[in-house]
Amino acid sequence: MGPAEVAAILFGTFGILVFLRVPVAFALGLAVVPVFFIEERLTPILLMREMFKSYNAFVLLAVPFFLLAANLMNHSGITDRLIRLARAMVGHLPGGLGHVNVVVSMLFAGISGSSTADAAGIGSLLIPQMKKERYDSSFAVAITACSSVMGVIIPPSILMVVWGGLMSVSIGGLFLAGVVPGILIAGSQMLTVYIYARRRGYPIHARATFWELMRAVGGASLALMTPIIIVGGIVGGFFTPTEASVVAVIYSLVLGVFVYRSIKPSELPKVLYDSARFAAITLFCIGTASAFGWSLAYFKIPAALVAQIEAMGLGIVGIGIMSALAFLLIGMFIDAIPAIIILGTVLFPVAQHVGMHPIHFAIIGVISLAFGLVTPPYGLCLLIAASIGQIRLIDALRDVTVILLPMLVVLLIIILAPDLILALPRWLMPNFVQ
Repeated sequence: MGPAEVAAILFGTFGILVFLRVPVAFALGLAVVPVFFIEERLTPILLMREMFKSYNAFVLLAVPFFLLAANLMNHSGITDRLIRLARAMVGHLPGGLGHVNVVVSMLFAGISGSSTADAAGIGSLLIPQMKKERYDSSFAVAITACSSVMGVIIPPSILMVVWGGLMSVSIGGLFLAGVVPGILIAGSQMLTVYIYARRRGYPIHARATFWELMRAVGGASLALMTPIIIVGGIVGGFFTPTEASVVAVIYSLVLGVFVYRSIKPSELPKVLYDSARFAAITLFCIGTASAFGWSLAYFKIPAALVAQIEAMGLGIVGIGIMSALAFLLIGMFIDAIPAIIILGTVLFPVAQHVGMHPIHFAIIGVISLAFGLVTPPYGLCLLIAASIGQIRLIDALRDVTVILLPMLVVLLIIILAPDLILALPRWLMPNFVQ
């Protein structure tokens, strides 16, 4: 079989299974089975072997530990402290709680590395408050969902850990490259909130005094040390990303149990169970997606795609736009991690062929897939926020679209100006990022 026939079988079978509502993790594994039976050189045992090989990676240990750290932070009341800080910083602006929502998502993103933890933790506190202060439910849900995407863009990021481990890209470099896009996305969202507030007359809070701001900074200071410890430790070479995830867990545990005393020892088994359950789902998805990706590589589908792209004569900008559109599309239907394994590994040789920097390509992919968390039919963060806001997902779509448009402009800027995001990694990690 040629690359085209295998690609048709793999993606066709996968598409049918997803349409039949088979969970994505199972659909990826089942889509490979027909090819293994049709091709005589392959056996089903190879499928299991490739799945096992994907799990046998030290860097993937960071995934469950970062998830556990995020859960511990949520249970330790960190979110309340961050909200108080954000309110003191931007609560006086028109549409104060909307700006608070964006800023606290940006701060929490530097702690959790997970957008779903962001949407659930912040949404459960801020959406009811926003509705109480007469914000439209659809806007409260939309801004919560859209701001939560920063969870996987601002370092530390679980998606960047997976991407760097799979494609041998500096994870420290990826973390640093995510800082500027995260700030730009937050700025675009705050501008949108300001316009909404002016048009709809959303309430304005009194400006916090200097001492109130200082108290809020003091209350959140220990939590805000988390990204400094994690990213600083990795960039400084003190520990690997996996070791950084363990440090994040220990630090979160000490804060929650001994410093803030907001987590009782009797609550720890539940936190551990929830984290293990989410990690198991994610890691199983990685296994089946790796088998799918191995099948693509075995039949030289990426090489065939490189040849087709070469004939089109696209440059770095053309490949960047094409990759962003592909990631945005696949992100609408499946989770980001399997999308990285399937589409990222296929397009990576294409990006290398035209001379695109690996970190630039990775940031385009991560941001595009992050936006998929608020675009139906998958839109996991939007589903979480709509559930908390007690509205139908479709009722929030108009506001989501309005907030998402300037975010897409930021993505286009990143595609057109790679030096903007590469400046920080090149400055702080010159030996690893050229």
